[in-house]
Amino acid sequence: MVSTIELSKRQDQILEIVKENGPITGEHIAEKLNLTRATLRPDLAILTMAGYLDARPRVGYFYTGKTGTQLLTESMKKLTVKDYQSIPVVVNENVSVYDAIVTIFLEDVGTVFVTDDNHHLAGVLSRKDLLRASLGQKELSALPVNIIMTRMPNITMCKKDDLLIDVAKKLIDAQIDAVPVVKETDKGYEVIGRLTKTNITKAFVALADQEG
Repeated sequence: MVSTIELSKRQDQILEIVKENGPITGEHIAEKLNLTRATLRPDLAILTMAGYLDARPRVGYFYTGKTGTQLLTESMKKLTVKDYQSIPVVVNENVSVYDAIVTIFLEDVGTVFVTDDNHHLAGVLSRKDLLRASLGQKELSALPVNIIMTRMPNITMCKKDDLLIDVAKKLIDAQIDAVPVVKETDKGYEVIGRLTKTNITKAFVALADQEG
């Protein structure tokens, strides 16, 4: 169940008044509650910033009609990759499968990104790829990762200004755990970060906690 903002009794009363009488000025809301405008100011600010109410100069407050869950969903749709991406773990396309296995366990990640000699994205390697390659292979130190990696254009990736919710859908559709965050250049894609299911989950949980 998603956490939503928990309103005080007075804030609930304000919402009911605005629903029934909006648009209504802060002064008139205060009169109905037998309180001063200054006393209500923090509550009105909270309800407006949270999206329950909207305010127009010389008109007053009106109810937006949005529930806490709707407001939380709208907040999720504003989260972008750049605020939650991690440092990428990268290997050169000429390193061996053995070295890639060592890297993936030392860095404790599920996916490594493969770059060419110009530091542009060339492929992606997951733990499953490495496990599959290691089965029945005795010379892992002689097998380069570029033989087994997923290559362009079959790589799912994202950019720093993409929405987290859109990248989450990409991960689900492609059935993968991570994507490289890239910057497009004239010669290819430069890897500037990584976004994982864990990054996205932490972002959504933090937002729910904040809204709660």
